[in-house]
Amino acid sequence: MNPLSPANPAGTPENLLRWRHIVIEGPIGVGKTSLARRLASHTNGRLLLEQPEVNPFLERFYRDAERWALPTQLSFLFQRLDQLREMSQSQQFEQMVVADFLFDKDPLFAELTLDDEELALYRKIFAGLHAHTPVPDLVIYLQAPAESLIERVQRRGHEFEAPITEDYLNRLSDAYSRFFHHYDSSPLLIVNTQRMNPSERDEDFALLIRQIQTMRGRREFFNTAI
Repeated sequence: MNPLSPANPAGTPENLLRWRHIVIEGPIGVGKTSLARRLASHTNGRLLLEQPEVNPFLERFYRDAERWALPTQLSFLFQRLDQLREMSQSQQFEQMVVADFLFDKDPLFAELTLDDEELALYRKIFAGLHAHTPVPDLVIYLQAPAESLIERVQRRGHEFEAPITEDYLNRLSDAYSRFFHHYDSSPLLIVNTQRMNPSERDEDFALLIRQIQTMRGRREFFNTAI
């Protein structure tokens, strides 16, 4: 039984009730956290956010990735696991949960940044933890080209993200595309955000909500540019 399937969380729109645990995913700068906040507010859901600012190694990783990749990766891994466990144990998922991270995706960064020996160690740790995490009812994967991502990263002005390059975002976007090409653990809605901004524009958010409400298949694409 899915631990994220309570009865009926008060305040959640009826036509979104079948989605009890929604994850918003995508590369750095695509807007997943902002959209997760808005969707949680819309559904009266509980918000579960990744917290890069409390990772003590992240700023050092962006300055010297080879040296700091493993501690940065493991810090994120255990942060995500602790958040999921805490929410499950203390709140029993009485409301819809909206998160801006997918635990299954964690190895994506590891494969980009770790050397062979570090990656082998990481995979052993991840495999031991993965079985204890819940499977989302819906994953929304946000896409955008690297040039749009770098512009968004620069615009929001987080100091620890200043060293991020367009080349890194290109490689990261490609890795996300490969990962979600094969992902089938949950229903997946792939959203092209190049010309839409559902986290800030009401009309775009309304279109996205309608797409979620009417989703029937395991994998669907949403692109307003078509």
